Amino acid sequence: MSKVRLKKPADSSQTNGPSKQRDKKNKRAWRKKQFFGKKAQKTAKKKAKPEKKDIFPKTDQEFSTNWKNLLQVLASDKTEGTKQKKDSNLKGKQPQKTATDSKYFHKPDKHTNKSKQNVKPPLEKTGRSEKDGNQQNGKGPTIHKQYKAEKRKRKEEKAEKNKPMDKKKKLKEVEIKTEKLDIWFDDVDPDDIEATVGPEAADIVRKRNGIMKSDTEITEKALVKEHSFEGLTRAVAMDCEMVGVGPDGEESILARISLCNIYGKCVYDKYVKPTEKVTDYRTAVSGIRPADIENGEDFRTVQKEVAQILKGRILVGHAIHNDLKILLLDHPKKMIRDTQKYKPFKQRVKSGRPALRVLCKEILNVQVQKGEHSSVQDAQATMRLYTMVRKQWEAELKASRTVGKQPKSPCVPKEPKTET
Repeated sequence: MSKVRLKKPADSSQTNGPSKQRDKKNKRAWRKKQFFGKKAQKTAKKKAKPEKKDIFPKTDQEFSTNWKNLLQVLASDKTEGTKQKKDSNLKGKQPQKTATDSKYFHKPDKHTNKSKQNVKPPLEKTGRSEKDGNQQNGKGPTIHKQYKAEKRKRKEEKAEKNKPMDKKKKLKEVEIKTEKLDIWFDDVDPDDIEATVGPEAADIVRKRNGIMKSDTEITEKALVKEHSFEGLTRAVAMDCEMVGVGPDGEESILARISLCNIYGKCVYDKYVKPTEKVTDYRTAVSGIRPADIENGEDFRTVQKEVAQILKGRILVGHAIHNDLKILLLDHPKKMIRDTQKYKPFKQRVKSGRPALRVLCKEILNVQVQKGEHSSVQDAQATMRLYTMVRKQWEAELKASRTVGKQPKSPCVPKEPKTET
């Protein structure tokens, strides 16, 4: 069998010469199309973009709007900066310094809206180093104020600690101590206890006896005029304390006499030595004890001294006739002012013979003769009652004296007798 030989494909150069050239041309054209197409697309995109306007204003209106926009931008930048600072302070981080925080940055114009100052929370005190750091960051004055306030508080606390205790607290403490120790005093003057033991113990004794020192101080303020004249005045008040003599102690003798001036200042106060044997000291009322009158003044000397003081003066007292009787003295009736016999006082209290205690309570609003009596205090009380109604009392007395008297007829000279 004969072999069949396949025919070889003819060369393209030979067979397809012109077609090859066409392909090359086509390729070039395609490439050109692609290249120029892309370029056209790019140019088209560029043309589609909006054209940028000129930033620079030309008319007056554009200038004003542009300025307003700029101010708004600056304000928004500032607020953003303050917010960032606040956030950093809350987190405990220091804010980073920007160009706006620097010293050499130009300040914005006066017309710009100032943002509110950021209020920073007060830092706790954590030593000297923090204070120095705060002063550098501009926080010094606030911490200085806090430090001053704390210093003031400490001073106040120290002053309260160093303050002397109140009298009431002291008395309570002393009372508790005395109750524990079971201290007692029998027939001892509170003033003597104050001189020897102390004022606290004396106050306790006064309280037990019903005479508080505070009460006497209050009555003294009400009855005595402070910083006044301490000598003798035109009017003088007198009061006496007596003790009992005789078999039952019914008869009375002088034990103490006190005189005070018109301002309530004590002018004369003396204990009198008894002329007879005392059977009843009447301590609960008179306040007299054996030790008081044992070394007292002689009765005759006291009588002379008192008579000399009363001479030519108005004598004020309560039931004063009893005091004059015990002194064995007499005084002109027109120079006596007895608070027990004054009619307006009687009408006010609604009593024919009102007690001094009642008059003081109703008229002066002062408690007198509470527990043991004091001749000085009683004299001061009678003088205060008199001074309250002095002008009225004296006017009434003057009017009553002029009513009884007839007016004197004027002297007419007689004519000489003529001889007839």
